Amino acid sequence: MNLIISNADGRPIYEQIAAQIRDSILAGELQPGDMLPSIRALAKDLRISVITTKRAYDELEAQGCVHTVAGKGCFVAEQNGNLLREAHLKEIEAHMQEILRLAAPCRLTVGELTDMLRLLEEESRP
Repeated sequence: MNLIISNADGRPIYEQIAAQIRDSILAGELQPGDMLPSIRALAKDLRISVITTKRAYDELEAQGCVHTVAGKGCFVAEQNGNLLREAHLKEIEAHMQEILRLAAPCRLTVGELTDMLRLLEEESRP
């Protein structure tokens, strides 16, 4: 699992970790039953506090994405992929509403916003 922590990202580190693990689950890169790195190992790899890593795992567990087995570790939970996808769609809609709010004073049309999105998508291709 390749997690990237960015100081430029406005989110706390634990949220960045949790979001990347959720995305990996949604993309099918992590399957139900897969074991996540131990809290200590992940903290060491990312050079962050064990408390930060634990908070990320606790958030994922509260969301039903993972479950912890005492003495064995943290595992990807059996879950309904549709529920996780729906949560992502809800988050995307919130971002889109914010885009529309920011675009209104600039008088950007939906077509111009679509063009911007296409350009960003093209630039993000490897």
